[in-house]
Amino acid sequence: MAKAKKKTTKKKKRESKQKVKNRHIKLKIFAGLVITFLLYIGYCIITLPNIEEAVNRTRQPSTTITAENGNEVTTFGSVYSEVITVDELPPYVIDAILSTEDRRFYSHFGFDAISFTRAMLTNMFLGRYAQGGSTITQQVAKNLFLTPNKNIKRKTQELLLAFWLESKFTKDQILALYLNRVYLGAGTYGIEAASQKYFQKSSRDLNLKEAAVIAGMLKAPSRYNPIASEERALERAKVVLNNMVDNDKITQMQADNALKMRLGPEKKYNVKDAMHFADWVYNDVNSYIGERTNDIYVLTTLDQDLQQAASDILETTINKYADTRNVHQGAIVIMDKSGGIKAMVGGVDYAKSQFNRATQALRQPGSSFKTFVYLTALQEGFSAEDKIMDSPLSIGKWKPENADRKYHGEVTLTQALAHSYNLATIHLSEMLNRSDIIKNAHRMGISTEIENSPAIALGTSEVKVMDMATAYTTLANGGYAVIPYAIKEIYTKDGYQLYQRNIDDENQILDKRDVEQLTYMLQEVISTGTGKRARINGFAAGKTGTSQDNRDAWFVGFTDNLIAAVWLGNDDNSPMKNVSGSNLPAEIWQKIMITAAKLN
Repeated sequence: MAKAKKKTTKKKKRESKQKVKNRHIKLKIFAGLVITFLLYIGYCIITLPNIEEAVNRTRQPSTTITAENGNEVTTFGSVYSEVITVDELPPYVIDAILSTEDRRFYSHFGFDAISFTRAMLTNMFLGRYAQGGSTITQQVAKNLFLTPNKNIKRKTQELLLAFWLESKFTKDQILALYLNRVYLGAGTYGIEAASQKYFQKSSRDLNLKEAAVIAGMLKAPSRYNPIASEERALERAKVVLNNMVDNDKITQMQADNALKMRLGPEKKYNVKDAMHFADWVYNDVNSYIGERTNDIYVLTTLDQDLQQAASDILETTINKYADTRNVHQGAIVIMDKSGGIKAMVGGVDYAKSQFNRATQALRQPGSSFKTFVYLTALQEGFSAEDKIMDSPLSIGKWKPENADRKYHGEVTLTQALAHSYNLATIHLSEMLNRSDIIKNAHRMGISTEIENSPAIALGTSEVKVMDMATAYTTLANGGYAVIPYAIKEIYTKDGYQLYQRNIDDENQILDKRDVEQLTYMLQEVISTGTGKRARINGFAAGKTGTSQDNRDAWFVGFTDNLIAAVWLGNDDNSPMKNVSGSNLPAEIWQKIMITAAKLN
């Protein structure tokens, strides 16, 4: 019995020692975890970004491109506006934001355990990230100091910075930081910039519906802003108004009445379908004023109504004939006689392709290049009524033909140009110095290399749509050199003028009589020749152009006031079906000029 008790006592002692040992191990593990956690917190603190540097972080200055009527085309860069304090805003603006983003903002210390727990449970239940639990203070910390990367280190630093902000600033100051720095879509930062952008008014004057729209944007600014989709913006605003009702900030009747309110002015004036133009202008701005740090407005020559009309006409034509005639792209440049760009369509869908076919694409001009040949002939003493032969021709192994595969015998220069006879034009060009033809093309605005070969007469060297419009503008204004331009003025947000375009010195590069004769010949193209489908009431002169296998189709021409170059084709250079300069491009040109006359 005594031995049994002794064994039991020893066993208890061993078990007691093991328990003590296990407790010591657990304490060491716990201490290790605590130390590891503290070391990690220390690491996060040490690697925090420089707070002063982050607060003063520079941004890309904004550049707002406007049409000549002052309406906005687009804004590049980050748009900020004046600083707004909380007490300057209507109370329902704050209520809308807090009811949706952070209901307990004024009661928590930078971290909302209730919202965090609810968000975690929701995300676990749905198996995806569906709800965030960050407070406004945490969002300020993230926006001011941290990167958008989602990882444990960033979330830890975000929380630490939130505690720091809560200790250094009042709640209203933190909220003001948020309201003036938060991204609200379309390049805008801060509630005042967003209010001006979307509603053309100060945030001080927002109505309840507008306040709900802005609060709704905070979830996904690029998706819920009114420019991206007014329908989505309003659906999201309904959610915000319901949140305000649930939070006892407004009544259901007030929410219902808010939905009947207007968003900004009754009519909106943003210029549509001009992004190819805006890109072209933006890339040129710094060459006018150099590098800068201030926000600027760029007033351009763009005619908003003409731009919209040209874009619609091209898109409608392409959509109608895309399948039956295999034509999928096009470009249009419209100028006034001084070279001011009144409209530029760089393609049928900017969202799908930002490549600007008006200024970047190189395409064969076909017979629209013949204008330079006939100009050179006039300079060499030929007249519009002189006769040349339209007959079979061989130059080495090259045996060109007319489009109709016929020979027309003796014809005048006017007839040859009007009916676009290839053989007559080649006969003529071989009587001239081809380098003079090239020289004329370059002097008038063609910037690309032109091959000195017999095929020069048929427009086989590639050119830009912009260049063809420029060259024909030289004819339209009586032979004076033209440099295309789009920028009229550049000024700061405060109205300080940084640049104003001066009128160019006149530089006549073509003889007036040669221009008059050539203009008469180009009128005949439209009156009796290949350009009949471009006829309009009043003066019109121009030239059709079609490259080999119908890969490119052009019409370039001018009226008393405007010059327009129209090109159709495909980006992969595939042939179109029965599309030539004499049909679809001529029809587009005609519609543009008829519309322009109505607008004036």
